[in-house]
Amino acid sequence: MADKRLRAVVCDMDGVLVDTEHLWEEMWVRYCSSHGVTWTRQDTLSVQGMNLHEWSSYLSAKLGGELPAAAVAHGVVSGMHEALEDGRVEMLPGVRECLQELAERGVPLAVASSAPKALIQAILEHNGLAQCFRAVTSSEEVPRGKPWPDVYLEAAARLGVAPEECVAVEDSNNGIRAAARAGLLVIALPNRKYPPDQAVLSLARYVADSFWQVKDLILQLLCAAPGSPTFSNQGGQA
Repeated sequence: MADKRLRAVVCDMDGVLVDTEHLWEEMWVRYCSSHGVTWTRQDTLSVQGMNLHEWSSYLSAKLGGELPAAAVAHGVVSGMHEALEDGRVEMLPGVRECLQELAERGVPLAVASSAPKALIQAILEHNGLAQCFRAVTSSEEVPRGKPWPDVYLEAAARLGVAPEECVAVEDSNNGIRAAARAGLLVIALPNRKYPPDQAVLSLARYVADSFWQVKDLILQLLCAAPGSPTFSNQGGQA
C-alpha cells in the first residue's frame, strides 16, 4: 500500500537528470594532469557528492597544497560551464517527459545537487527543466556535502515539507547515503558508469532502471492516479 504521507520529490542532478558524472571526472583528470598529478577512479568515487569547498580542498591537497581551493574550484567549474556551452551536457532518457508530467500533476519537485548553484541553474535552464522545480538546493549552500544529509534537509525545508514526506531519487553511494540519513524514502537509479555498492543500494526502498520507472514509482507512492491531479500548487521557494 502506498504511503499517503509522501508529498514531494527531491532529485539529485548529476547522473540522475543529466549525464555529467563522466564530465566531472574528465575535468578533475585534466586539471590534475595539467599540474603533473594523476587523478584515479578511486579519487572520483571519493569526492562524488562532496560540496564545492570539500572537493576543491581535496584536489588542492592532492596537488600538494600549493594552489588554494578557490583557484582549483574555478578551474574545474569553468570547464563544466564550457562543456555545457559546447552541448556536451545531455539529459538522460525520459527525464524531460517525466518531470514535465510530474510538474503538470502538481507534484512538488526540488533538486538537491552537489554542483555549484550557478551551474545547476545553468544546466536546468539550458535543458528547459528549470520551470519544473519549486526549489533548487546546492551543497555549497549547506555546511556539509553528501553523504551528510544537509542538502536534502534543506531541500525539504524549501519545499515546506518534512523530510519523511519526500521521495529522493539518487544514483551514487554518497547520494543514497545522504538521502537515507535525511529520512527520505530513496529510489535508487544506479549510475551505470559509477555503480553504487550493493550494501549502499540496500538503503534504497526501490531500485529503478530508467527514469520512466522512477516516474511510475513516484506516482504510485504519492497516490496520484492517472488523470487525477492530486496535488496543490503551493510550495516552498528556491
